[in-house]
Amino acid sequence: MNVITFSVFNLVIHGYSLNRLIQEILTRASLGQQTWIVTANPEILLHAKKDSHYWDTIRHADIRSVDGFGLQLVGWFKGSKTSRVTGVDLADEIAKVCSRQNWTLVLVGGQNGAADKSAWMLRKRHPELKVFAEDGGQISIDGIADEEGEKAMTRIQEYEADVILAAFGHPKQEYWIARYRDRFPSAKLFIGVGGTFDFWSGNTKRAPKWMQTVGLEWLYRLITQPKRWPRIFSALIVFPIKALSSK
Repeated sequence: MNVITFSVFNLVIHGYSLNRLIQEILTRASLGQQTWIVTANPEILLHAKKDSHYWDTIRHADIRSVDGFGLQLVGWFKGSKTSRVTGVDLADEIAKVCSRQNWTLVLVGGQNGAADKSAWMLRKRHPELKVFAEDGGQISIDGIADEEGEKAMTRIQEYEADVILAAFGHPKQEYWIARYRDRFPSAKLFIGVGGTFDFWSGNTKRAPKWMQTVGLEWLYRLITQPKRWPRIFSALIVFPIKALSSK
């Protein structure tokens, strides 16, 4: 049997394929269970390594999927037949699921109107989809919403959201989900999706499909956004060394 889970910094990582993730979500929803997915990548895990509060927060997520080639490499070195599922690919599939299941999808967060632009794009792509967008107000570094954020959460409750995709960036989005998930009893699924709305809205262009397939999105970002090189170096060099040498 192929092992598809492994441990990084004492956190269990679930190297599930996209199909397996969707299966887990639907199974848990049929049992009346909420699911919280952290799309784990090297940046998130390095942050968790140095911040015990953040580590403990994402430890309480139901699934920590593999989002990032550096993390997939670590899984392979640890003997796991892990799959890599980017946050935007997972979110794309979740939108399809919501359309098929007649679930209400709420997008919260993002910048420069990205959530609203994303909702319009999704409506064009999935005419039957019930989708709403909220900018979510200002969120503190530890996930606390301001007055506008509180109003947004009231509206989300009124939408009776089945799925909430939060795009505040880490660590804010994980703290926000952990802090407020109990306010949304109708919700079946929470995912922190980072920059997904930027891709959906067209604010940021994704790498060509072939680069996505072979795990070279980092190279495309390096070429198109050279200022990101410290983050890319950290994800591909620093993170694997620390993850593989950690006991």
